[in-house]
Amino acid sequence: MAPDPRELARFYATLLGGRITALDPALPGEPEQAGWAQVRTPNLTLNFEFEQHWRVPSWPAEADRQTATQHLDIQVDDLASAVEWAIACGARTADFQPQDDVRVMFDPAGHPFCLCR
Repeated sequence: MAPDPRELARFYATLLGGRITALDPALPGEPEQAGWAQVRTPNLTLNFEFEQHWRVPSWPAEADRQTATQHLDIQVDDLASAVEWAIACGARTADFQPQDDVRVMFDPAGHPFCLCR
């Protein structure tokens, strides 16, 4: 779920070196950013669907706040370079980092994902 699934697909395709295999436009009567999108890599397929009432998840989780409904762990060889690449693609680093060998990041829609050494 995302406020702009096509934008999110472009982000993950770039981040993961995948390809966008579907970019469906908004249906009549929906906002322009609505639609559906899909990204494929050799080992992963990600689907992104529009959610009109999207709320950014709270991470770390907090009582009475939206929590993450998905979470990707992405294995990397060089954590520092992977963080730089993710930021260049449009991600941001979470303020709270619970482990030295993992970096919690947020995609452009605010979903958390981890880069893991």
